[in-house]
Amino acid sequence: MKTYLLREPRTVESQKVPRPSRPRPIAAATAPEVLPAAEGASRAAALFIGLDVHTDSIAVSLAPSDSHEVRRYGMIGGTHDDVLRLAKKLQAAHPGVTLKFCYEAGPHGYPLCRCLRAHSYECILVAPSKIPRQPGERVKTNRRDADQLARLNRAGELTAIYVPDPQDEAVRDLIRARSQVLQQQHRARQQLKMFLLRHNFRYAGTKAWTQKHLNYLATVKLPFAEQQFVFQEMVHVISEAGERLGRYEVQLPRAVAGWRWAPVVKALMSLRGVALLTAATLVAELGDLQRFATARQLMGYLGLVPSEDSTGDKRKQGGITKMGNGLARKALIEAAWNYRTPARLSRELLKRQEGLSKEVKAIAWAAQTRLHHRYQHLTKVKHKLATVAAAALGRELSGFVWAIGQIVAPHARKPQAA
Repeated sequence: MKTYLLREPRTVESQKVPRPSRPRPIAAATAPEVLPAAEGASRAAALFIGLDVHTDSIAVSLAPSDSHEVRRYGMIGGTHDDVLRLAKKLQAAHPGVTLKFCYEAGPHGYPLCRCLRAHSYECILVAPSKIPRQPGERVKTNRRDADQLARLNRAGELTAIYVPDPQDEAVRDLIRARSQVLQQQHRARQQLKMFLLRHNFRYAGTKAWTQKHLNYLATVKLPFAEQQFVFQEMVHVISEAGERLGRYEVQLPRAVAGWRWAPVVKALMSLRGVALLTAATLVAELGDLQRFATARQLMGYLGLVPSEDSTGDKRKQGGITKMGNGLARKALIEAAWNYRTPARLSRELLKRQEGLSKEVKAIAWAAQTRLHHRYQHLTKVKHKLATVAAAALGRELSGFVWAIGQIVAPHARKPQAA
């Protein structure tokens, strides 16, 4: 593989800043363009490395901080050892230069970023939806993607995503897997109902999937053996999904009990409508709540702020943006429905608040009083739909979640085994 060192650069794609025309020496026409001395001296020398990561290969591009150009290093293997060898080569060729890696978040997850950080290299993951792209670009290749990552990282145009700890990711995987099983069960139930309706079997009860409904399903007999086989298989899928959900319900409290974020989960459970599953979902999906400087940042991250299309003196707002984490947004809106009724401390809520500080209890009570008043105002005064009001309450509830996250600290991080 042919490599290019920065000591003898070859320009592949020049990114020159437009400047007023002025006389320049002839020799400067062939020299690489360098930032002014005052600008280069104001920051330490760095080498920005863009990685377009795939399973078997990684495209690498280099963007030095003292130049406006981007150079293609080439293709390397797709393992972590290949990336570490690349880092050692570049560090040996450019001593004293800080290496800054970046790559797009994708199916390969966080291990590569954690590996580079463990070896004292800077690395960020970038959300693909946050990468600036020109509308006229119609050519996309691995090398061009690596070039773009290196160039934008040098310019400070990339937004890094939060990288959770391995244990935090494990709890998040548990919660997401349970959500997937719940969706599979819902889809299987819908398929069974449509199958029976197509063959003119109608359940006369008022509520489906109760014990009475299950007893009715046990009496269903279809005219052909093939159809009866299909029906029984659909019932087995639903029963198996229910058993799997039961096993997840048993495992979740065990996982939270040994988790370093257990104090934050318990504190969030002081809120009305936020039980163990909702609280664990919020902490697992959002991570450290103290990384959000304000509650508005958390609301925007969850996609609960209204969209806007304003121009001139006209301001037009629409529905919520639905950007960011959908699972946490769904959990908050579902919890917000509990604030339709007047504020009260039930026996279950008092049990969940045992052992918590006065500050946390005060925030939980303020959430009840404000959100119920807000729901009444939106539905009875402004005549908003109940679903719209619930979304608005979910946005404000995220503010109280943020407030609790600022005053409750997790357990100390356990040292990882070598």
